Amino acid sequence: MTTIDVNGTTLYYERRGKGPSVLFIAGATGDAGHFGGVAEALADEFTAVTFDRRGNSRSRGSPNQSGGSVDEQADDVAALLTALGLAPAVVYGSSSGAIYLTSRALRRPDVLRGAIFHEPPYVAVTSQPEAVGAGLEAAIGEGMARGGSPVAVESFLRWACGDEAFGTLKSLDAELVTRCVENGEAVFGSELPELATYLPDSAELGAMRVPSVVTTGAEHTDRASDGYWYYEAATWLATQLGTPLVETPGGHVPQATHPEALLAWLRPVLHKLSNSGTASS
Repeated sequence: MTTIDVNGTTLYYERRGKGPSVLFIAGATGDAGHFGGVAEALADEFTAVTFDRRGNSRSRGSPNQSGGSVDEQADDVAALLTALGLAPAVVYGSSSGAIYLTSRALRRPDVLRGAIFHEPPYVAVTSQPEAVGAGLEAAIGEGMARGGSPVAVESFLRWACGDEAFGTLKSLDAELVTRCVENGEAVFGSELPELATYLPDSAELGAMRVPSVVTTGAEHTDRASDGYWYYEAATWLATQLGTPLVETPGGHVPQATHPEALLAWLRPVLHKLSNSGTASS
C-alpha cells in the first residue's frame, strides 16, 4: 500500500503511467477506486494519480475530525501534487471533489494547469434547495434506521448517483463499495456539514484564471430528471467562471456507468489543458 505524509495527514495514493500529470478528486466516500479504471486507461499517455481523500478508506483523518474542512481537503491536493513532483497538473474533481477543486483553484492556482469540475453540488444556488436537502436527509435517515452508518452511506450513494448507477458500481467493484460504506464518519461527521456551508464568492470566481471546464451529465439536463439540480449547480458555476457548460455521457458518475464514452471525451480535453501553460498565481 502506497502512502505519503502530507499536510498533517497520511494519504493513500495510486500513481500510474508517464506523461502530463492528471489527478482525480473523488466525491463523497473519497476512494481512489472511483477513478481507478479511468486512470489505468489514461496511463498510456498521462501520469494519472488517484487517492483516498483525508479520513476515507485507506487514508488517515484530521486529528479531531475524520474528513476535515473544504480548504483542508483542497490543501491536501496541493500538498500531494507538490510532494510527488507533479505540479502543475490538470485536476478533475467530481461532485464534492469539484467543490474541493474550487477551493484549490481560488487559493492556490499555481499547482493547477487546468481544472475540470463535474457536477459540483452547490445546492444553495439551485431552484429548490429545500427539496434537495429534504431528499438527502430522508435518504440518510432511512439508511440509519435500517442499519446504521454503513447502510446510510449506501442509501446516500443511491440518492446521489441513482439506483442504477450504484448497482453498476457495486457489480463492477464490490471491494470498492465495501470500503466506501465504511466511510460514514467522514461523510456524515465532517464532510457534508462543511460542504453545506461552502459557497465561493462570485467576484472571486469571475477573477479566477485557471483554464477550466465545467461539466454536467447529459441525463440531468431534462428538467424532469431527478438530477436536474446537478445541472443547475453546474450551470451556475460555469456562468460565474465565464465558461460554457459541457455535457458529458451519463449522469453523476460517468466513470462507472459510461467509462469508454467518458474517456473518449476526456482524452482530448486533457491534452488541451495540459498544453495550456502553467496557471498564474
